Amino acid sequence: MTLDPVILFFALGVFARLARSELRLPDALYETLSIYLLIAIGLKGGAQIAVQPLAQLWPVALAAVALSAAVPLVLYPVLRAGVRLGAADAASIAAHYGSVSVVTFAVAQSALSRAGIEPEAFLAMLVALMEAPGIVVGVLLARRGMAREAGPGAAAASSWGTLLHEVLFGKAVVLLLGGIAIGWIAGPRALEPIDPVFVGLFKGVLALFLLELGLVAGGRLQDLRRAGPRLLAFGLIAPPLLALVGGAIGLALGLSVAGVATLATLAASASYIAAPTAMRIAVPQANPSLSIGLALGVTFPFNVLIGIPLYIELARRAAG
Repeated sequence: MTLDPVILFFALGVFARLARSELRLPDALYETLSIYLLIAIGLKGGAQIAVQPLAQLWPVALAAVALSAAVPLVLYPVLRAGVRLGAADAASIAAHYGSVSVVTFAVAQSALSRAGIEPEAFLAMLVALMEAPGIVVGVLLARRGMAREAGPGAAAASSWGTLLHEVLFGKAVVLLLGGIAIGWIAGPRALEPIDPVFVGLFKGVLALFLLELGLVAGGRLQDLRRAGPRLLAFGLIAPPLLALVGGAIGLALGLSVAGVATLATLAASASYIAAPTAMRIAVPQANPSLSIGLALGVTFPFNVLIGIPLYIELARRAAG
């Protein structure tokens, strides 16, 4: 299987940091890339929503959104008690797994095409729909958990209403949900004039973004090692378990074999585009090397090499 070049940019960033290179991306450029990616992901998902019959979309969309929001709620206590992480790091990692990976989705589509089965066209919109809910829940968990760690007074001062307002109107979530709304309202045809910017340049911008993430993660790989085998085991065990849940939901919704495998893959994936961006902005106390290193260094290779073929085979057997 040919490795996606954007992943090689991440590897370049890790290598450059480990080699103590002077390579750095300006902070302003990183901020610009983050804004671009969040809007582009939202526009793509919104455009997909605009062309699909609502009666066909809403059961799958609601189930996907609910799944994305529920994953951090389940994983957060596991990471706190089982892996013994602090509130910020546990919530950040849980948010990464509640959100989804665009590249993992693309690899799954390629594998399904080679297998001669195509998923329902509207499933592409789930990539955008499942980006935000897990992030929102993760930020809420982080804020609430850090307030409790700071003491009873701090926890009481941080009401759910205040936290919800901060999350929903934070920069990352506004950009992502705003992009979905614009794509939905405008529709694919009205978006054609800006496609060269938000579609044609997407992979190139993603490559630069992952280069920066590689520099960040490479500088703090020692933190991932210090986290110990429990965190590494989590990165390998969580994906197939989440895939079983996603696949079961796909079967209940009556999706095709390819659709079940796609939803299982999305449930098993971990975001390294929207989630790192949002958590870096909203929860700067979290150590990005733990979440990014786990998502890109452990879960992504597992899904690409073992997980996706496994999820497709399980979907075939379940449907058969």
